[in-house]
Amino acid sequence: MEPKDHIDSTINHLFRQESGKMVAVLIKIFGTENIELAEDVVQDALVSALETWKFRGIPDNPKAWLYRTARNKAIDIIRRKKHSKTIDFSDPERKLLTSEYTLANTMDNFWKEEHIQDDFLGMMYACCHPNISPENQITFILKSLCGFSTKEVARSFLTTEDTISKRLYRTKAYFRKHKIRPSIPYPEEIDTRTTAVLSAIYLIFNEGYNSTHDDQLIRKDLISQAMWLCKSLLDSKRTQLPEVYALMALMCFHTARVDSRITEEGALILLSDQDRSLWDTELIALGGNYLNQAAFGETLTTYHLEAAIAYQHCTALNYEGTNWKEILKYYDLLSNIDNDPIVSLNRCLILLELHGPEEALLAIEEIKDHKIIHTYYLYYAIMGEIHERLIQTGKAVEYYQQAMQLTQSKPEQQLLHNKIVRCLE
Repeated sequence: MEPKDHIDSTINHLFRQESGKMVAVLIKIFGTENIELAEDVVQDALVSALETWKFRGIPDNPKAWLYRTARNKAIDIIRRKKHSKTIDFSDPERKLLTSEYTLANTMDNFWKEEHIQDDFLGMMYACCHPNISPENQITFILKSLCGFSTKEVARSFLTTEDTISKRLYRTKAYFRKHKIRPSIPYPEEIDTRTTAVLSAIYLIFNEGYNSTHDDQLIRKDLISQAMWLCKSLLDSKRTQLPEVYALMALMCFHTARVDSRITEEGALILLSDQDRSLWDTELIALGGNYLNQAAFGETLTTYHLEAAIAYQHCTALNYEGTNWKEILKYYDLLSNIDNDPIVSLNRCLILLELHGPEEALLAIEEIKDHKIIHTYYLYYAIMGEIHERLIQTGKAVEYYQQAMQLTQSKPEQQLLHNKIVRCLE
């Protein structure tokens, strides 16, 4: 008999990687008006796996076992409900499910590998419907496609399970009311719709890479799910777009540095102090390949430029050898594409390294009228750094204190506290 920990670990991994695909297939079978039914079938299949594998061991092909179990449970439900109005059997794809002569073969067709991937991508695009708010998109993706529990989603965004449940309810209600069908968009609209999908993926990644609402600065579970979702887009020829490759490259570069960003005690380590021998060179090389693949066509997105910036950091032999001039060029291009004050704020950090605190202060003065940056802790942290380098420690401390009040991340608060102590020494 296999150790319980090994079985639990295997099921947990499968749950993250396969539950979303199974949900997508089952929604296609039952319809978007029966999302909860699809989720229940997946949950039942996983419970069956846990109970069966404890005594019989993990099968040679656990994924196929799960799919077959979900398929059989779906057949049982179809047989029970084929005379009810719960499922709309008038849909051409479902008509053959009502006859015992065609039920099994039709169900097998739903579970073919090539159809599963398309259904999953179609569900990703459905989750990111333009009329669904970004917070509801992300909530629904994490819950239905990534296998996160309501409790896990709530913890990820520092909110209550009740709030997450309400978001899920509203999203499912919208699906039912408007009969949203999971499908990959037509070529003429795929660029626009992919923008929303990538935005949701990047938000999930950023919450994992630099958690704003958790005692842990890094959430590797969120990082891995974001990269898996992006890779799913790249696995289909229809969604192999330049911006998808660019985002994948960006996430590879950032993830390669994860293990050097925090101490064993969970304290934040600045880029200038990171041990570069801990950086994952294979992941950096993979990111470089993705960035090269992103260079086709005439598309230049913020993901391309952010990835190019991250690439410069990853390939510098040390902090002092960073090509700040090249990075500044990318920030200038970013500012032209996206007139975002946060981008301008990060550009000030590059000016600080390249030209010193005086020029950085002049640049930050030009954007200080943007209200949004005054709600962002990084503005006050940068102002603190600038004044510390100007040897104006009193002002530096005041800015660091204001920054501490605006971040809920304990590692960031501790880093700012350490800077205050340094100023007062």
